[in-house]
Amino acid sequence: MALATSLRTPYRPSFWRTFWTNAVMAPRTSLGFMRVDFVLGTVFVVPLTQMAFFVLVVRLAGGGASEIEFAAVGNAVATVTYSSVFSVCQTTDSEKEQGTMEHLLVSPTNRLALYFGRGLIPILISLATVAVGLTYAALLFGVKIPAGAIPALAVSVVLTAFAMVGFGLLLGGVALYLRTSIILGNIFLFVGLLLSGVNFPLSSLPLPLQWVGDALPLTWGLAAIRAALAGNSLGALGALWAAVAIAAIASFALAIGLWEYFERRALATGSIARF
Repeated sequence: MALATSLRTPYRPSFWRTFWTNAVMAPRTSLGFMRVDFVLGTVFVVPLTQMAFFVLVVRLAGGGASEIEFAAVGNAVATVTYSSVFSVCQTTDSEKEQGTMEHLLVSPTNRLALYFGRGLIPILISLATVAVGLTYAALLFGVKIPAGAIPALAVSVVLTAFAMVGFGLLLGGVALYLRTSIILGNIFLFVGLLLSGVNFPLSSLPLPLQWVGDALPLTWGLAAIRAALAGNSLGALGALWAAVAIAAIASFALAIGLWEYFERRALATGSIARF
């Protein structure tokens, strides 16, 4: 009798088992960016080359020390996009290419644990990327990082990494219905550079573009990091931290909602198996 009951009851792994399994296994399989050379390049090479390029542009344009520091900090933080948005967004393509998407979506696993688990390693890589980028900014481009600002800076960086990975999962949900996510990832990679206050203040843009920039998590994360470096009060930082946290929660919530919606649409149209 007990055996018959167990056979009728579907197996459902626990939330934490699903979470940790995906956190450990996904980077080796569907995430597709966990080769040592890729990780080292993302963490140590990309921040240096991106900052050097835009700082050189600012210098050629006649910018002073403050403009150079502004661009250096902005690009040190913007490099988080490569691991948190572009790579995470491409997980959908990897699943389709390997033929595992259909099996993933019919599995009885908890969707929340499934998606959040896949974001753990990208969050850690994002933290390392921004930390190395800010170190380059201090050592090579004259950015001052006061010792007293490090705790507030650390909080800002952690919140930014969470928000950006959530945004990457959000785009990955949209990509479930699309043929490929590469174009989508590239679009938002460069939209962030233009509309998030990376190389110039957001206030210098037309008002409609400022509204678009305010909807991006990178905008608020970068504002919090700049405020921490400037030694702003905890009151001012608290408001920015709250904005980044809201952006992170909204991104993860929309990611789950979009995954469920586009999962149904993909199953109905057959795009789930199209790559």
